[in-house]
Amino acid sequence: MPKKLAAGNWKMNGLREALGEVKALYAACPTPSCDVLICPPATLIRSMSKVCDGIQIDVGGQDCHENTSGAHTGDISAPMLADTGATYVIVGHSERRATYGETDAQIHAKTAAAWAANLTAIVCIGETLDEREADKTLHIVGGQLAKSVPDAATPTNLVIAYEPVWAIGTGKTPTLAEIEAVHTFIRTRLVERFGPQGHEMRILYGGSMNPKNATDIAAVPNVDGGLVGGASLKASDFITIVQALNA
Repeated sequence: MPKKLAAGNWKMNGLREALGEVKALYAACPTPSCDVLICPPATLIRSMSKVCDGIQIDVGGQDCHENTSGAHTGDISAPMLADTGATYVIVGHSERRATYGETDAQIHAKTAAAWAANLTAIVCIGETLDEREADKTLHIVGGQLAKSVPDAATPTNLVIAYEPVWAIGTGKTPTLAEIEAVHTFIRTRLVERFGPQGHEMRILYGGSMNPKNATDIAAVPNVDGGLVGGASLKASDFITIVQALNA
């Protein structure tokens, strides 16, 4: 079984004083058996990397541009993230797909750029409420998985995050059976495409994972961790999720 991963996505939250939450997280659980990752705003990546130097917390970016440099005002390249100390980057988050119209082709290119910079890419896939209600979940997830992930994927450079879009930030979650069905589908597709390595690629659940439901979700087959939003902002909340994934 892959080692589980507790990944916190801070989104557009956090000033320098929030670095204290990372120190509190480490103090509460200095030797977790799962991997722990925080993806803060770009303004905090370098400072957080320094705080996490020598401890068991990785730092990542929330997005990267597909090009290494150029006239792309406001964007950040994968080499820039790596230069700050980041080791992961989230690509294709549903908020990027919805708000910025990012396509599978763009996410494919961003993933390749992340790999070229020696970053592990967390590729996000998931359906909207309309798509779920139309019974298109597996069709949407399968299509995004096929088109967003380049052929050179390995268990080291790729993590998949299943995000039912309608569950993000709403407090709603699919049933455990629904989560299992989608994660099992993703696992099957990964094995079909990448062979035995597909069994080792981590599949995270991302969609209102919180201290109350983390233990139950973590026990679902083929759930190898969580991509956690709001519940990762406070160490007191995130530690509960880390501990659930330690079990």
